[in-house]
Amino acid sequence: MRYHVLACDFDDTLATHGTVADETVKALERVSRSGRRLLLVTGRELDDLLAVFPHADLFDLVVAENGALLYDPGERTRDALAEPPPRDFVERLRGQGVTPLGVGAVIVATREPYDEQVNDAIRDLGLELQVIRNKGAVMVLPPGVNKASGLATGLQRLNLSQHNVVAVGDAENDHAFLTAAECGAAVANAVPALRSQCDLPLDGEAGAGVVELAELLLSGELDERRVPRHDVLLGRSDGGGDGGDGDGDGGTGEDGREVRLPPYGTGLVVAGPSGGGKSTATTALLERLIEGGHQCVVIDPEGDYAEFPEAAVLGDPDRPPGIEEVLRLLESPEQSAVVNMIGMPLRDRPAFFTELLPRLTALRARLGHPHWVVVDEAHHLMPAELQEVPIKDVRDLGSILMITVHPEALSPAALRLVGHVLAVGDRPGRTLAAFADALGEPGPAGDGLPEHGVVLWRCGSGRAQPVEVEPARTERTRHRRKYAAGTMSKDKSFYFTGPQDRLRLRARNLHTFIELGEGVDEETWTYHLGRGDYSAWIRESLGDDELADEVAAVERDEGDAGESRRRVTSLIEERYTLPSEPTRYDPDHDD
Repeated sequence: MRYHVLACDFDDTLATHGTVADETVKALERVSRSGRRLLLVTGRELDDLLAVFPHADLFDLVVAENGALLYDPGERTRDALAEPPPRDFVERLRGQGVTPLGVGAVIVATREPYDEQVNDAIRDLGLELQVIRNKGAVMVLPPGVNKASGLATGLQRLNLSQHNVVAVGDAENDHAFLTAAECGAAVANAVPALRSQCDLPLDGEAGAGVVELAELLLSGELDERRVPRHDVLLGRSDGGGDGGDGDGDGGTGEDGREVRLPPYGTGLVVAGPSGGGKSTATTALLERLIEGGHQCVVIDPEGDYAEFPEAAVLGDPDRPPGIEEVLRLLESPEQSAVVNMIGMPLRDRPAFFTELLPRLTALRARLGHPHWVVVDEAHHLMPAELQEVPIKDVRDLGSILMITVHPEALSPAALRLVGHVLAVGDRPGRTLAAFADALGEPGPAGDGLPEHGVVLWRCGSGRAQPVEVEPARTERTRHRRKYAAGTMSKDKSFYFTGPQDRLRLRARNLHTFIELGEGVDEETWTYHLGRGDYSAWIRESLGDDELADEVAAVERDEGDAGESRRRVTSLIEERYTLPSEPTRYDPDHDD
């Protein structure tokens, strides 16, 4: 499910004239029994609220004083979230006969027309305070304190994310609160400005509107409703094709318009040949997701994302990650993770993935996150021969992104999770055709598709859309740790064979390439040098055209073997960070 939290305002939302109807209480009880959390977010002082509302213990937490006080009904604890009001400010208002005058742990509250006296006191005393108005009420709080900030603190206490919250309110002071939630709803009696700006205007007034919202939540209908302001930017339309209608569902028919993806329930494949830009497109999308507060988990079999700065990296060439440490890290929704399997034997990686995925779905069922799971080298972890994958519905993970060179090599069970394909690199139309063939459905028309670039196809539609992917803010050093010290697959490794195929020495990374290159006989080294094998391997398997061009220049020179070895080694070491300690090479170990 998408929404794990229902957050409610009190006055004129849950309650009418301070009273909550029995039908509304029963709806809240049903929501609570469904496993969702309830938060009450109110401008009232806590004691005032408890005096009129005997069902506060229905809520997991109460945010009172317009975001300034957090109350735990189970533990009966109260935590002020800001400094108390200045004594001279309160005494001045009392001396001026301001009434009513409520003074809470943080808030000072009165009503119009005393807002003039409040503003004069703040100015004359030189105080840094904000005034918030709410249907005639006047609330004074420290700057930055509002219902949104209080909601954020409550969610942090519960290890929950704002992307899993639906909030409902009625008044001016609910604007920030509703905007902070994934979906903001307004009851029918809400002020016009709130109803016009919210995501979901309800038909019912006050408690009846909350009952209506509870039914949408419990039926699952709310999960399927789009909230366009949260759609994730992929890029901009780049001419040709017709990947969609520009409404955030994967495409637009006009050049230059934004192409966005829904943040929930999206099954996306990024496919294309090696070196075509899959990592670049994925990194840019990941950066925007994390920047937007989505928790992402990158399953990284070959260390491609080991230097991704926006997430904690678990695992390295010397230590594989553990499932329990992954889950502990992800308890906090603010922390994204890269699960780096580079230190794990190739044969063990699919089993680790198969064990991890159900644990991630269980974590999401409990806390509502992670929001996106990214699976690199998906065809290795979920190959075509695999009859079942440990997930039946993409929504169990929130959304999933799978990266592959060979879409037709994915398990049919994994293919059933896919709703969009992003083809990257040379001949994207051919990539889409291969994927459509694997799906067993007609592919998009190839007319107007570029020979090179990025194309988005919504599965089942007849057209695909060229996209200019919005670039990442920071560049990542692609693949360097993997290529320097990791374990590259057999088809990407370099093999020293010599002229008569006398040898078969496999270099599974750049470190072992240098070690083996220094150790092979001169005839073997110069055989591959003269054929241009070194630059071809670097270009095709590493996707590093710049280094390949530099090595090719060495290959064209007719220097001696020792000099060419030194030059090739120096070029590699200048671009890639090799381990300070030698990596043991075992020619009999063939992961």
